[in-house]
Amino acid sequence: MTIIHGGELVERVLAAARADETIVIVTDASEAALRWAGNSMTSNGATVLRSWAVVSILRDGPRSARVGSVTSTSVDPGAIEAVVRRAEDAAAAAEPAADAMPLLDPESSSARTDPEWAGTVPETGIEVFSGLTGDLSAGFDDADRLYGFAHHILHTTWLGTATGIRRRWTQPTGTIEINGKRGREADPDSAWVGAPTADFADIAVTSLLGELSRRLDWCTRRVELPAGRYETLLPPSAVADLLIPMLWSMSGRGAHEGHTAFSHAGGTRIGERLTDLPLTLYSDPAAPGLRCRPFVATSASSELLSLFDNGMPTDRVDWVRSGTIESLVYPRSAAAQFDASVTAPGDNLLLTGGADTTLEQMVARTERGLLLTCLWYIREVDPATLLQTGLTRDGVYLVEDGEVTAVVNNFRFNESPLDLLRRVTEAGATEITLPREWSDWFTRTAMPPLRIPDFHMSSVSRAT
Repeated sequence: MTIIHGGELVERVLAAARADETIVIVTDASEAALRWAGNSMTSNGATVLRSWAVVSILRDGPRSARVGSVTSTSVDPGAIEAVVRRAEDAAAAAEPAADAMPLLDPESSSARTDPEWAGTVPETGIEVFSGLTGDLSAGFDDADRLYGFAHHILHTTWLGTATGIRRRWTQPTGTIEINGKRGREADPDSAWVGAPTADFADIAVTSLLGELSRRLDWCTRRVELPAGRYETLLPPSAVADLLIPMLWSMSGRGAHEGHTAFSHAGGTRIGERLTDLPLTLYSDPAAPGLRCRPFVATSASSELLSLFDNGMPTDRVDWVRSGTIESLVYPRSAAAQFDASVTAPGDNLLLTGGADTTLEQMVARTERGLLLTCLWYIREVDPATLLQTGLTRDGVYLVEDGEVTAVVNNFRFNESPLDLLRRVTEAGATEITLPREWSDWFTRTAMPPLRIPDFHMSSVSRAT
C-alpha cells in the first residue's frame, strides 16, 4: 500500500470533517539505529512510522468549546472517515474545555503556509552511521569492553487547521552513547560518554573513545567516601539533567494556583533573583546547532500547552535572565486569565553567562572535591521546592590538589535545581551536551559546567 503524503492526509481529514473546527497533526518518523555490545556490532536497522491525530471542536461560543481528540497509526486512506467520526463523537460527549480560545488563523498568528508543505519527505537510514563504524571497530580492538548505541530519527510534522494554518517542520535528532568496561567481569570499572547530533557529521568517535579511556584510567585507585555535602563539579550533561525538570515545572497557571516551586504569596516568583552570577536560562527555536520546531503542535492540552494555540509561532524565551527569574509558561488562555505574556515551552534549553573556562580548568582550581560524570533515575520528591532525588552513575571521581586522583563510590543525591542556581559559585563555558537521564525525551541542550560548594550526597549507593 502506498502511504499518502502527510500534507495530503491533512487535507483529506479536513475535507471529511463535520465539526465546527478541526485540527490535524501528522507526524512521520524515519528512524535508524546501530547497537554494539562486548566489542561487537549486534544489530542495525531502519524503520518508518506514521502517527496522526484528529482534534474535533464543537463551539458554544468564542471562549466555550468541547473537544475530542483521536490518534491513529493507520496508513489506510479508507480509515480516515472513521477516525474523524470518532473524534467528533468524543467532542460531543466531552465537558467544556477550560482553556477554550478562538483558533488562530494565518493572519492573526503570522503563521504562513510553509513552502515545504507538499515537498518530499526526508528519510534516514543506516548509512548515516558510515562515519562511525570504522573508528568504533578500531576501539573494539582495545582491552576495554565497549557497549552502546547510535540513534537517528527524522520527525516530519504537518499541522493543518480549519482556519487555514498549514505548518510543516522536520526535526532531526541523533545521539551516540558509549559505555566502557575495564577489569573484572564481576566488578568492572565503568565510564560513559555521549553526544547529541543532527546528522552525525560532527561526531568524532576517536575523541569520545579517548575521553572514555581517560575516565577509566582514573579508576586505577578506588576510595570509599561517606554520604555528606561535598564541593562538586557538575559537567554539562549533569547540569542539563537537573535543569530540564525545572523547565517542565514552569507553568504560570500552576504558580498562580500555588502548587509549584515558582509560587509566591499572592502571585509568582517572576522577578526573584536566584544568583549574582549573570546566568541566563532560555529556550530559542533558532539556537545554532539546537534548532527545533518554531510553532506549537499538540493534540492535547496541559498546563504548559493548549491545543487551541496550535500553529502559534514560538520565539526565544528567557526563563532566567542574568540571575533573575524572568518568565513562566503561559498558553493564551492562562495569559488572558493572569494578565501575562503568552509563552510556550521550548524544545531546547540553554544556560549561558559563565566564564570562558573549561571543566579541566575548574578541576585544576579544586583543592578537594568530587567530579561527577552523569546522573540517572531522577525523580521529583517535592513539587513545592522542586526537590529531586537520583543516583550518580559511571564515574564519580575524587579531585585533590587540582588533579583527579581516584574513583569513589556512587551516591544518591537530593537537590533542587532552584537551590543549585542559588548556591552555584562558578560557571564555565557553555557547550552543546547530551543529558543522559532525559535523552529519550529531550536532547537539545547547551550547558556550562557548574561548581556547587555543598552538593548533597544523601546516602551511599551500591549501583554501578
